[in-house]
Amino acid sequence: MKITREDVLRVAELANLELTEAERETYGHQLESILSYCEKLNELDTSGVEPMAQVLTGSQTEAPELREDVARDAAIIEDVLRIAPDPSPPYFRVPKVIDR
Repeated sequence: MKITREDVLRVAELANLELTEAERETYGHQLESILSYCEKLNELDTSGVEPMAQVLTGSQTEAPELREDVARDAAIIEDVLRIAPDPSPPYFRVPKVIDR
C-alpha cells in the first residue's frame, strides 16, 4: 500500500505530533511497511481457524488459568503528584488537546 505525505501528515495531526521532514519520510516508509505486511497477512486462508477472544494459556480443551481480578492500591499517587507540573491533589492538570 502506498502511503502519501498527506497520509503521514494526517496521522501526525491525529496524534498531535509535530514531525520534521526527515521524520515524515521515515514514518511514511515504516507505515507503508506495516500496512504491506498486513495486506500479506490478509492473503492467508483462515477459514478453518476459529476466532479467539484471547490467547489460551493451557491445553486447548481446558479453560485457561487466569488470576483473580482484584482491585488494589497502587500506592504511587503521592509520587506522581510530587513530580507533576500542575498538581491539585488528588489530580493534576495536563495540556488541553481536544479543542484544536
